[in-house]
Order: sequence, then structure tokens, then C-alpha cells
Amino acid sequence: MKLGFRDGVVYDENRSNWDADGPRPISWSLWYPAADEARESDAMERGWFQRAKVARDAAVRPDVQPYPLVLLSHGTGGSAAGLEWLARRLVDCGFAALGVNHHGNTGNEPYRAVGFACLWERAPDLSYMLDHRDDWLSDLSGHIDTSHVFAAGFSAGAYGVMLLLGAVAQFSQFEPSRMKPGGARGPREFPDLADHIPTLLSTSKVFRDSWSRMSKSYRDDRIKAALLCAPGRSVLGFSAESLKAVDAPALILVGDADRAAPAEECSTWLHARLSRSALKIFGGGLGHYVFVPEGTALGLAFAAELFTDPPGIERVAIHDEIAGLSAALFQDSMFNAKA
Repeated sequence: MKLGFRDGVVYDENRSNWDADGPRPISWSLWYPAADEARESDAMERGWFQRAKVARDAAVRPDVQPYPLVLLSHGTGGSAAGLEWLARRLVDCGFAALGVNHHGNTGNEPYRAVGFACLWERAPDLSYMLDHRDDWLSDLSGHIDTSHVFAAGFSAGAYGVMLLLGAVAQFSQFEPSRMKPGGARGPREFPDLADHIPTLLSTSKVFRDSWSRMSKSYRDDRIKAALLCAPGRSVLGFSAESLKAVDAPALILVGDADRAAPAEECSTWLHARLSRSALKIFGGGLGHYVFVPEGTALGLAFAAELFTDPPGIERVAIHDEIAGLSAALFQDSMFNAKA
């Protein structure tokens, strides 16, 4: 099946950007089954990730039923391109996949402490895309199903997806009152994040406005099932009551040697508090970054730790297995909904 691709940017007029001088931008990437006659070509820009050929702006491959849509939420400091490996495999299984770049917390723009601290802004980014589908669907309308939707997230993206399922945050991982002596003060990409929060609370209205929305419910009942890849310690801030109320099925995947989001501390903890979750811990010494793409020569030169797995592990095979498990989850959910 040929891989169609489109991208663009929309603006949420109800939320400010972090500079407080305009609406919040949501840049997006869409992968979908392209028409048989579409012409695929290599991506033009150089980057750290290996990516498949795409048919940019191609017509959709017609089908009897609209393609089910999977929303994608990238990890901390990442980008939608970092989940291209999952998107293209889902397309091969008959889905469309829509990823967004979360403003201030994405490698597609300069990192901002506000974007890293306010992870709950991720959920309304994704719901906005469903609420305003005419802004990006264009001629694909009628070919992609935006009423019964699935979601997949990696690391901080899993946090955002959990919010869509109904989890509600009681506190932020890096707020000063929650910090443990000697503990990490921020993620790998923003290691002093906690030190910025007091100043932001006193000087930035747009940050205070977002901070006040921390414990809002972002549940979106259009999300019927979810894939959660290596959820991080941020999920420990969810209230027990809200997790009990999550009724959508979720598949939690994590590596047994994940140091950024240890399986027992994060994934197992979350699994024990969800009524309809399944947990798979990949063995073989797999770490956090098995959920990012295979690296290019450029990626290996600048960040080899992101693309290097233990001897005997083929990342492409792990990705194939993840995509198969997620497609089965989503297909089962569709079947059960019709039964």
C-alpha cells in the first residue's frame, strides 16, 4: 500500500501561544493510504530519523468504509516525525494516523520551560484536531473516520493520551512541592525544569492560566482505545478516582531496561489502576528509546544513545510487533463496538 502524507498548521484561538501574542499553533502530520497511482518520493529534508517514501498530498486510496483514525502524541521534546514508524505501519493495516507537534515541548521549535511543565496542554491539541477536522481533512473528508478514534502516545505522549481517556492530574511531576531531595529536576531534554516554575508563576500570565487548568478533565469519549508506550513518571500525578473511571481499553508497552520510565515504577503502577489495560514488558535489555525511529547516519553521529539497542535486538522487528499489537487492539475495539 502506498503511503500518503500531508502536513500543515492550525491555530487554537481559545488558547494563547507561550509568547502571549497570538493563538496556540498546532502543526500536524497526516499519514493515510494513498491511491494506487500516487507517486512516492523520499523526504527532502535531512534528519535524524529513517523514514519511508511518501506520496505527498496524494489522493486517498478509495475503500468501502472510511479509514479509522489514530491520533499520535510524541514524547518530551520530540515531534510527530518521531512516530512515523508507527504511523506507516498502521496505514499498512488500514488506518490513517494524525500526529501533532505540541507547542513549546517539541523539537520542531525552540524548547520552552512552559511547554515542558504544562503537559496537560497536549490533550486539547488532539481534541482540537477532531473538533476542527475541516481545517485539515479537505478532500479526504468522508474517507477518514473522525467519530470513532484511537490514540497512541510515547512517554509524555502517553500522559496526554491518558488525559483523553479521562485521567485527571492532581499535581505536576516537577512542581517544587513535589520534588524529592536529590531527584531529577527535569527530563533529559530540560534538566533544570523545576527551577523555572516559581519564576514563571510570578511573571507569566499565560503560564499561570495554563497551570490553573492542570486538574481539568480532558476526557474525549471519541477515543475508543489507546496504546501507551513507556509512560513516564508524570502519570503518578493522576488521581486514583479518575483512573478507576477510565473505561476504554489500553495497551501499555515498555522495555525491561527503561531507565527514564522504569517499568515497575510507571507502567506496572498504571496498569494496576486501570480496569481494562494489558501490560507487556519487552525483555532483552530494551530501553526507553526503542520507541523512536531507526536512526540515520546523522542521528547516530549526534545522538547514538537514541538509536542503539542491545546486541541481538532489531529495532525494526520490535516496531513491527508494536504495530501489530496496536492494530489488533484497535480492530478488536471496532469489532466489539459493532457486536
